Amino acid sequence: MATQRILDFLATRRPAGPCLVVDLDVVRDNYHAFERALPDSRIYYAVKANPAPEILRLLAAMGSSFDTASVAEIEMAMDAGAPADRISFGNTIKKERDIARAYELGIRLYAVDCVEEVEKVARAAPGARVFCRVLTDGEGAEWPLSRKFGCVPDMAVDVLRSAAVLGLEPYGVSFHVGSQQTDLSAWDRALTDAKRVFSTLAEEGIVLNMVNMGGGFPTRYLREVPVAEAYGRAIFSALRKHFGNRIPETIIEPGRGMVGNAGTIKSEVVLISKKSDTDDVRWVYLDIGKFGGLAETMDEAIRYPIVTARDGGAAGPCVLAGPTCDSADVMYEKTPYPLPLSLTIGDEVLIEGTGAYTTTYASVAFNGFEPLRSYVI
Repeated sequence: MATQRILDFLATRRPAGPCLVVDLDVVRDNYHAFERALPDSRIYYAVKANPAPEILRLLAAMGSSFDTASVAEIEMAMDAGAPADRISFGNTIKKERDIARAYELGIRLYAVDCVEEVEKVARAAPGARVFCRVLTDGEGAEWPLSRKFGCVPDMAVDVLRSAAVLGLEPYGVSFHVGSQQTDLSAWDRALTDAKRVFSTLAEEGIVLNMVNMGGGFPTRYLREVPVAEAYGRAIFSALRKHFGNRIPETIIEPGRGMVGNAGTIKSEVVLISKKSDTDDVRWVYLDIGKFGGLAETMDEAIRYPIVTARDGGAAGPCVLAGPTCDSADVMYEKTPYPLPLSLTIGDEVLIEGTGAYTTTYASVAFNGFEPLRSYVI
């Protein structure tokens, strides 16, 4: 739900065009909820979810660490006040010169998922700590991650073994159970593989210290999701099951779960039409679409809550589309979206739960439309 602070901001400022408004009070509450849910885990905010300077400054001041995907994100986190020892270079696909720049900036923790990446880190960041990402099945996630990242557990053993040979510190294992993960048992399945890597290497005298349990913590869209405390209980139970009383250092990387419900996009109905006189489904075109920041509607994976001033009356199915001259710019068609029959051109609509993965997905100027404006209050 849009907070009263967001509604007041939109009512008084009346910003033109589509825009995102993020309420920092919600981000603060979410951070505290993760602290309570997993008090023994360090929080590494996934900067890619929303790198707004105001968000990064707030989280840095609260003691958060940061998961970054590029040198630019590392510099953003440092500009916000985060020291190098609270920043991880979490992308497994890095140019060697970017590794060297990160090392120059003081970054000592790097993600890898193959021997070739280990070799780059060994050359550009000698003595650094590395953790190897293990593949997961992603079952239960609304935005599953592909096989692009990670390797099977047996290969992770080889990768970390090679890190030790090349003078790096094999520090741990990471995984990501898939974004918007609603299956509480997903972490248990992933920790089974992590423990296997730990045990195999321990037999060789290589002692790992850390499990990076990634992100995947959901935000509420149209369906209810478990609260942070439920995830905390499930994850701690899985850690005890697999590691007993010798639980390693753990970190989590919330992105969507940290900022998703803190943001609301204000949009406007540009056109409502039908494709034939007998068509029961209306086409509703907004002034924002996939290329304006709603890329996660791809394959209709994320279904955002949409609120209008006309809610409460009769509603009918709609295809929801964006304003650009690209036929792919359709958000919901396979499963039409119910919207008020009284909805009309010029009406304002609020797209809720859009604090994560919207501004950074917006194109620079496709069709001449400017990137999604963002306000942080």
